[in-house]
Amino acid sequence: MDFFYNAPERVVDEAIDGLARIAPIKRSAETHGVRVVVDSDWDKSRVAVLSGGGAGHEPSHAGFVGDGMLAGAIAGDIFTSPSVEAVLAAIRATCGEAGCLLVIKNYTGDRLNFGLAAERATREGYRVRSVIVADDIALSDATQKRGLAGTVLVHKIAGHYAASGADLDTVADMAQRVCEGLCSIGLSLSSCTLPGHAIDRRSAELGLGIHNEPGVREVDPADAGDAMQLVLEPLLEAINERAGADTPLVVMLNNLGGCATQEMSVLFNELLARLPAERVAHVVAPAALMTSLDMHGFSVTLLAAEDDFVTALQSAVAAPAWPGLYRPQAIDTFDVELSAASDDPVGKRDTDREQRIEGVVQRLIESKDELDALDAKAGDGDTGTTFAAGARAIGDALQAQALSSGDDARLAYEIGEILARDMGGSSGVLLSILCTATGAALDEGSDWAGALGRGIERMQHYGGAAPGDRTLLDALIPAVEALAEGGSLSAAAKAARTGADATRSMTHARAGRSAYVPENALRDLTDPGAEAIARVWQRLAEG
Repeated sequence: MDFFYNAPERVVDEAIDGLARIAPIKRSAETHGVRVVVDSDWDKSRVAVLSGGGAGHEPSHAGFVGDGMLAGAIAGDIFTSPSVEAVLAAIRATCGEAGCLLVIKNYTGDRLNFGLAAERATREGYRVRSVIVADDIALSDATQKRGLAGTVLVHKIAGHYAASGADLDTVADMAQRVCEGLCSIGLSLSSCTLPGHAIDRRSAELGLGIHNEPGVREVDPADAGDAMQLVLEPLLEAINERAGADTPLVVMLNNLGGCATQEMSVLFNELLARLPAERVAHVVAPAALMTSLDMHGFSVTLLAAEDDFVTALQSAVAAPAWPGLYRPQAIDTFDVELSAASDDPVGKRDTDREQRIEGVVQRLIESKDELDALDAKAGDGDTGTTFAAGARAIGDALQAQALSSGDDARLAYEIGEILARDMGGSSGVLLSILCTATGAALDEGSDWAGALGRGIERMQHYGGAAPGDRTLLDALIPAVEALAEGGSLSAAAKAARTGADATRSMTHARAGRSAYVPENALRDLTDPGAEAIARVWQRLAEG
């Protein structure tokens, strides 16, 4: 045996159980893959600060649940974002009239699942704001900046002001200030190993993420001092541009999981020795804060030592990931509130509209193999399968006469719920966000063009893509713009086709899986998501 695990599929739940024996938390009963941890004493009287993401980053995020920090945390599988349903369960378990703040790391899965949960929670009447942490300074492209260990400082500062009784806007604005001021970068001597996988280590790398992604470049440090210098040079340049060259700093050293205590002490000594003494106003003691399983590396985070930040970082907390002594305790569980299927009667129906929807369903099902083949040239070959799954689910709802086809807003909501449940993949969540936000705009009196525009804006907010990034938006946005300019469905379909065809010349993707594919693999290749959207508009225009 190489690691002290039992069954790989039980690692996340058993790790939470171990924490629950000493920490001031209670965990959700194991059901439907939902893993929610909440503060045992939480009473919903204050703003709830919630965070989470894939497991494998322990003690993040459950270790930071406790009075003065997080009200709750949501865990997915190893390096996999928790589901929309799990995030919703956490919101329901912790959010009262004061509202809640979602702290989201800048990864597609987290942005989409937390984003859709926020939209659905807002529809349920909860007050929700969110911030996106992108403290990684290793990647020059702003759209690729990842959320790293600096996220923990967002938890601490936002949690302090929430515990002090600040309102939601104050807590969220403070958290946003922290996000804008954070700078982090990591260096590792070897990659990590996922539970149940063979050990396959990479060499030393600088500027790597927390999900075992390769770094921006390989390095060969001679010793701990050399390694720290490699990290500090770009980090100081970034923080000086952001906060000024003389600004006192909060300094944090994070163990990525595999460094021995002695190594961390040596690295910490090098960190303080190599920073000008006048720059180091405060330090967060070296610790494992945001790990990447057993990755043999570290990261450094810098933040301007503004007075209100320091006040928040100095306040006492009950969260076990900060220093403290705990006594064993029994595991306290609670049953989460899962979404139930709506028992509301179906609203008005429109036969002509249902025929158009059925036509789109059949077109996507017929296109499955072609779209899969297109995706296989640069991705994992499942775009057609994913769109067909969503189409079949909508078709089943049509056959069951379960769609309010004559009620614009309800139809949008219903399709959004179907796609979130049955379509899968990032496309399913993105399109569900589109439909959910579109429905909300229609409820407010917007026409379809304006409502779809609102839906696209929310997709971009959570998904992070823009026109020209080689995604389904390159077909969707032109189509909606054509409608907004008074064009017909035929004009919209023509615009969508032009947009999809234009992706053939886009060889530098900035979002989705294509962002990780070499440019030569994308040359003269239509984006499969954009192609699917173009076919949807074409079928709508055919009547």
